[in-house]
Amino acid sequence: MVLSLVASLALTAAGIVGLTGTAQAAGPLPCDIYASNGTACVAAHSTTRALFAAYNGPLYTVQRADSGATHNIGLLAAGGYANAADQDAFCNGTTCRITRIYDQTSNHSDLTIAPDGGAGSGDRGADAAEIAVTAGGHKVYGLWVSPGVGYRFNGRAPGVAVNGQPEGVYMVASGTHVNSDCCFDYGNAESTPFDTGNGHMDAVSIATTCFFPPCQGSGPWIEADMENGMFQGGNGSNPNPGNNSAYVTAVLKNNGQTTYALKGGNSQSGGLTTWWNGALPTDKAGYRPMHQEGGIILGIGGDNSNRNRGTWFEGAMVAGYPTDAAENAIQTNVVSVGYSGQTNVPNGPQGTITGPGGKCVDVAADDTGTNGAGVQLWDCQNFAEDQHWTHFADNSLRTINRCLDINGNGTANGTQVELWDCNGVGGQKWVQQADGSLRNPQSGRCLDSPNGSTGNGTRLQIWDCNGSAAQKFAVNGGGTNVGPGGKCVDVAADDSGANGTAVQLWDCQSYAADQHWFHQSNGALRTLGRCLDINGNGTANGTQVELWDCNGVGGQVFQQQADGSLRNPQSGRCLDAPNGATANGTRLQIWDCNGSAAQKFTLN
Repeated sequence: MVLSLVASLALTAAGIVGLTGTAQAAGPLPCDIYASNGTACVAAHSTTRALFAAYNGPLYTVQRADSGATHNIGLLAAGGYANAADQDAFCNGTTCRITRIYDQTSNHSDLTIAPDGGAGSGDRGADAAEIAVTAGGHKVYGLWVSPGVGYRFNGRAPGVAVNGQPEGVYMVASGTHVNSDCCFDYGNAESTPFDTGNGHMDAVSIATTCFFPPCQGSGPWIEADMENGMFQGGNGSNPNPGNNSAYVTAVLKNNGQTTYALKGGNSQSGGLTTWWNGALPTDKAGYRPMHQEGGIILGIGGDNSNRNRGTWFEGAMVAGYPTDAAENAIQTNVVSVGYSGQTNVPNGPQGTITGPGGKCVDVAADDTGTNGAGVQLWDCQNFAEDQHWTHFADNSLRTINRCLDINGNGTANGTQVELWDCNGVGGQKWVQQADGSLRNPQSGRCLDSPNGSTGNGTRLQIWDCNGSAAQKFAVNGGGTNVGPGGKCVDVAADDSGANGTAVQLWDCQSYAADQHWFHQSNGALRTLGRCLDINGNGTANGTQVELWDCNGVGGQVFQQQADGSLRNPQSGRCLDAPNGATANGTRLQIWDCNGSAAQKFTLN
């Protein structure tokens, strides 16, 4: 399962809100460092932490998909790390988007969802829970940028360089979730979302874009987007091997008149490498001097070119030309954060849905996900946001903040499926069956690939359930297992999922990876890469269940019964909440099957 790769990064909040670690970083933070070296931050943005030691305001705003309600996510302490548990609590039961990223300086140059531009239609906010990592020992959320996701400050941001003034910018982003299209940028851009000519931008980028060959290797490279060119050095090309670590510190500075520099480093260890420190482009007009306009972009190009992808965590812009000493100190501080976790795979409770021919259930039009977008089969792509679905407790399947929906809420054979705003109608309910099909209870029909087709672009439909290969869809992210009292089957110890970890009841949490179980064809129930297991492979009444490496023993087989119980064939007993208890932390066991409420467990 995709989830097993990154399960240790997620928290269920089942009794503990944070991982071990301090809530506040030691010493001066990036903008303190810049200021002490004479180049004050004029804009500072992050979803993971404070960039000033004294900052204690909001980092970003999330918006619930169901109600439209918004909530600011702040810090665990001044100068510390993001309060991810606050986001989890607010977004529980639905999905959320990030709609605003706050500027931590007094300039208040907040980034909001970008509007239409010269090269791209209006953007959408990133899914708030798409990528969870750790920083300072705490769970935090990064910004998962897919095509169509982008943020902007329109107009001139106060203090940001214009018309050839010197400036610097750094960001921490992924070197593994990258592409070559335009543009995954952070920094200075046009004051309106249109290309106004050479030298009107000054943003740092990390991408596999070889705009000016030759380029060494396949990148990704740290580049300067100065409009109408992604420059690696000099007049564009500059052979260097690039930065492909999970976390990359990307640095750009430009004196606005004659010189610019590019640096990169691994955000988890070591120092910065200077990839270019020399002349601004000379073979094209407009770059000497620069003509910056002082807008700010994130995840897009200056004209709203929004076709690239990336994962972003923090960044700042400064007035003046930063010293090497300041940039080296920034890198030291970034490394001290201890960023960890994969950055190239969505890692919440979502997972792929594998269908006929081993293809994935996919939304047409490259992650844009508008109402009515066709749902189809396509080659599986681990980076594709719209191929990662979460099975919610209400039996909806959701991706990019919308639901798998039957067109017109129809029930007839052959009715196609699509993506649509989640609204709770019967055409948005999907229940995994023992034979591997996904059944829609309202119509009584199953998700189906017409005539068993497996070609890319095959549009999916509903059809009479028939057990054929055309109707086999494995929800690899799993679904909730709702037990007595409406509580969910949960793994203790905050998603760490070690062998022997207790399995219990807990309030259902849509964001919790360890509450999403995949019912395998052999009867095993799997989460966090391990299986629901009877302690010691026991068979006696009262034997507790736990999580353990999947090994095929009889104590790891659970079959859903018609009365709603989960029976273990080896023991002949059922999964049970002792004495019908429904309190958080109730440790589950096996007991003689008796049809009581204590043994009702609904696999979604």
